[in-house]
Parts: sequence; structure tokens; C-alpha cells
Amino acid sequence: MRLLDEQHLRTPFYGSREMTEWLKRKGHDVNRKRIRRLMRLMRLEAVYPKPRTSRRHPRHKIFPYLLRDLEISEVDQVWATDITYVPLRRGFVYLVAIMDWFSRYVVSWRLSNSLDIGFCMECLEEALAASRPKIFNSDQGSQFTSPAFTGRLEACGVAISMDGRGRALDNIFVERLWRTIKYEDIYLKDYETGWALERGLTAYFEFYRNERLHSSLGYRTPAEVYYDKV
Repeated sequence: MRLLDEQHLRTPFYGSREMTEWLKRKGHDVNRKRIRRLMRLMRLEAVYPKPRTSRRHPRHKIFPYLLRDLEISEVDQVWATDITYVPLRRGFVYLVAIMDWFSRYVVSWRLSNSLDIGFCMECLEEALAASRPKIFNSDQGSQFTSPAFTGRLEACGVAISMDGRGRALDNIFVERLWRTIKYEDIYLKDYETGWALERGLTAYFEFYRNERLHSSLGYRTPAEVYYDKV
């Protein structure tokens, strides 16, 4: 799973077939059925459209994608969220984050050892306590399409947008965030436990928000842009 996660960041267009062949070239005796199961568990999908996805709940309402050709020109215009797999030396956990698209500011984040909706709702409540976006974008995962999650957004007057099925690039800024976090912190630190990871990510997100310069932001930090400090 660690190898799959690292390779997905290098070649996000690889599906289970390509991942299986790549692992075989590395000397691992695996079959496609196992790799497909692990990729589902890790929420890894190739970036091209596919006929189905395992995480969509058949009875949940799917909202249209609202961001195509939309000019993002201010903070709190669009927030986006996603869940990623995080490897530990002993097991793995899931990380969810909510990001402001314009500033790249991470409004909130949570860790969980399962894909239960609870940690996503906690992340959303923390974010909504700080501010409110005009549009909230996510994938079609069952956590984000659940009536509890979408109902909370609708009650706040937030327009809901959802990526096309299998379209990781519809949420490109959060995908870039995962790549940054994993290469700059998680893979370097090789955390042993979830507690160690939580402490490490608390420090990293503090750095990411307030110190890490972004060329796309004119070499300002996300916090400087989000709070219009400079």
C-alpha cells in the first residue's frame, strides 16, 4: 500500500492494471484483483473518467460540477475537500482537509482510522465555525454525498458542487495539497503511530499556512492571502 501510494503521486493516470504490472516489474508477486481491492481501500483512482466507482452511495443525491470555466477571484468563493490515505509504520489512517481554493489556505483537517462520516462532519463543523464559502466542492464519495453532510451545507446557504466520476483533476488543488504534504512531511518523517502523525501534521499545517511561500500566490503564504495581510 505504501508503494501504491507513492506511485500514484508519480503516475496518477495508472489504474489497477498498470499498477499491477508496475509492481510485478519491481519483483512483487501480486494479481490485479488484490491491487484493485487495495486501491479501493486507499481511495486511489486513475484521473481519467471510468464507468463506475466503488465509493458512490446509490441512494445519495449527486450534485452537478459548478467550477468549470468559473473564475476564482476571492477567498471563501470556493472551498474544496477530499480524503487521502496516509501510511504509517504500523497500519494506516485517513486524512480529510477543507481548503480555500483562492488562497490555498487549509481551513480545517481531521484524521481517522476508518472512513466513517464522523471525522468529515467534524472537519466541516470546524470550517463553518470560522467562515462560510459560496461554493463547496467535493468528489462523489459517500461521506460527502450523505444527507447529513450536504444538508449541513444547504442549511448554511452554500452551493454544492461535485466532481465528475473518477475525475481527480476536477479537484486539482486538493490533489496538489496531498502531494505536497506527503513529500514534504509524511514520507520524510515515516510516522509510526496515529498519535505521532497528528502531532507532526499539526506542526506541518502551521508551517504550510503561515510560512510556506507559494509561487502561484506571488510568493505569499496561504494565511497572508486568506486574511489579506500583505
